[in-house]
Amino acid sequence: MASFFWTKLLPFVIILVLLETPDPGRATWWYMSQLPIQALALVHNGAICGNIPGLIGRQRRLCRAHPDVMISVIDGAKLGVQECQYQFRSNRWNCSTSERDSSVFGKIMLKVIYYPFVVSNYSVNTEVGSREAAFVYGISTAGVVHAITRACSKGELLNCACDPTKVGFGKDKRGSFEWGGCSDNVMYGSRFARKFVDARETDKRDARALMNMHNNRAGRRAVRKSRKLECKCHGVSGSCALRTCWLAMHDFRQVGNMLRERYNGATQVMMDQTGTGLIVSHLNHKKPTRSDLVYFEGSPDYCVQDPVTASGHRGGLKKCLAFQDSPGSTGYAR
Repeated sequence: MASFFWTKLLPFVIILVLLETPDPGRATWWYMSQLPIQALALVHNGAICGNIPGLIGRQRRLCRAHPDVMISVIDGAKLGVQECQYQFRSNRWNCSTSERDSSVFGKIMLKVIYYPFVVSNYSVNTEVGSREAAFVYGISTAGVVHAITRACSKGELLNCACDPTKVGFGKDKRGSFEWGGCSDNVMYGSRFARKFVDARETDKRDARALMNMHNNRAGRRAVRKSRKLECKCHGVSGSCALRTCWLAMHDFRQVGNMLRERYNGATQVMMDQTGTGLIVSHLNHKKPTRSDLVYFEGSPDYCVQDPVTASGHRGGLKKCLAFQDSPGSTGYAR
């Protein structure tokens, strides 16, 4: 009976759960981070690629064409969320997520703009262009690159192997060495992540899309920059007369630390006059590099008025919510 459930009924149960996700119009590919472990088998055979909220046509086609890689995309999405929550664990906003919100990060990433004079009760969901949004885009993309590259090095992907460019001889501060072992193929992971994650942005090409793609690129570059050279010595009595070396990714925590530093030094930008690029909002700020994070607007205080404390018992304090429509709280602020 149990075997029948797992093979016959489970796919339909998972699909029903996915289809019942509230407000699919707010969904993004980040929703993959909320998929249950049981769904991985269905993704592997492409069974639910057309039913995952937030994926656009190009992403669904990639899901069906590369089901093995999509497992790593899901792992990367989860990795990005976990690292985001670690990096902001002591902040008012701590990267909280909601399983029943298809935008995953809720009001932190989306705001509602009302137009009372246009049509009665007419409103539009629009993305928040804050530093926090910039970090989420960067760390999410980095997680996908890292997970795909790791799976590639383990031989879990059909069309990916060790970095084919690391052959022959190289040189570092210690002298010459021979490339050997299995260098992590970060370029494969980076190319697939760009193709999948940037798919929604390349269809729009507006100011926010440019911001998102810039921060996605910063995430990909953070993984590439985090690689380290590892070597093995060969020679009599450990003389290290010959070294065999390979490039390996650092633990993802280092990528998270790097992007957190980029978050702290993020640059505020705006659309240029041609409508095709971004420029700094303040003349005294330097132009951001391809590795920097960029944002459009200041961050909210991530606190909402507490109806209990606002009555005067605690001086009208605001309750600081990690996720404004969740029960979690990180303290109070005046």
